[in-house]
Amino acid sequence: MPDSRTPLRILAPEEAVPRIVNELSRRRFLSVAAIAGGAAFLAACTPSGGGSPAPQATGGDLEDSVSVYTWGDYDSPDVVAAFTSELGPDVTLDSYSSNEELIAKLIAAKGTSGYDIVVPTGVFIPQMIENGLLTKFNKDLLPNLANMDPAYLGRAWDPTNDYSVCKAWGTTGFVYDKNVITRELTTWADFFDAAQNEASGKTSMSDDPAGIIGAYFWANDLDWNTEDEAQLEDCRAFLVEQIAPHVSAFDSYPGTNAIPQGTQALMQAWNGDARLGLLESSEPERWQWVLPGPVTELWMDNWAIAAGAPNPEAAHAFINFSLSPESLALNLDYIGYNVGGKDMEAGAEESGLELTDMIFFSPEQLETMHEQELNDSQTTRVAIWNEMKAAAGA
Repeated sequence: MPDSRTPLRILAPEEAVPRIVNELSRRRFLSVAAIAGGAAFLAACTPSGGGSPAPQATGGDLEDSVSVYTWGDYDSPDVVAAFTSELGPDVTLDSYSSNEELIAKLIAAKGTSGYDIVVPTGVFIPQMIENGLLTKFNKDLLPNLANMDPAYLGRAWDPTNDYSVCKAWGTTGFVYDKNVITRELTTWADFFDAAQNEASGKTSMSDDPAGIIGAYFWANDLDWNTEDEAQLEDCRAFLVEQIAPHVSAFDSYPGTNAIPQGTQALMQAWNGDARLGLLESSEPERWQWVLPGPVTELWMDNWAIAAGAPNPEAAHAFINFSLSPESLALNLDYIGYNVGGKDMEAGAEESGLELTDMIFFSPEQLETMHEQELNDSQTTRVAIWNEMKAAAGA
């Protein structure tokens, strides 16, 4: 996937859509409150109730268009084109590079963003619901919810899926060059040890405070959502003083360049991006993917409808279309992440999809994955991330 800092905007149908990855972190779990400097930020910016009420979806005729504000290169062009061909509305896709960017735009617009569908990461959804940034689903218009695996429904951020439903989910691990690191690495502790030894100067970590700081707590089998000041200071000292001197890059997408080009020896990576890198490498046997223990993260991006969506009928129709078995399979193949549909693993294997073990995980592996929580330690975490990057000089 070529790198790009330019937001993606397409009007379906299209014969092809460039595969684009935003250089900035997609899943930075920084609270909007931390960035704005206070917990009152969202509450103070809740969309006003002025103006005409937004139209509600009732199952009427579809509008002529639907606008989707999402992560870059996150929908199969075949799904987008088929929706327009079969149901009529043109689809506009705009991309953002962080949840903060998404939320800031919705807050500034106060219900007049013009976007119909948004795709926030789960941990941000309670804030968004509380502050009126999302519209409740009309589930009568989403019969394809029945195609979703119950394991990916009813998450803590929206237990009844009234506002959101899984778009895709994944985890964080690492990839290493077996030509450089000849021993087996299996844990986050191994990752940090190799970073300070064989891979010193050839190690990259995600450009993501959640993953970087999380890795310290995962390596030490500690609660990565802790607000304990002493534990956070230990984390800071370790990452800034011991690890940063060995880190040569902060790269959330090593699958784009670093793995295919062999420029790093040890790379923290999301499973789908790592899988892409292995598939695009001319020497795939050179690389080893690790889902490390004892614990790691689980993140989930979600379909949702923005407050004030101007095309609510088409918005429901597009989400429902994307949850059909055919669309789920196409999106799975295109983005390389689990899209949460029922019984998809066997079909993916039968179709010849490669490296399915990097998409589908065993119950034992799932037990090691834990979700992030937003709490009052976010400002400290951002400060650690910035200090580590400064110390690395990367």
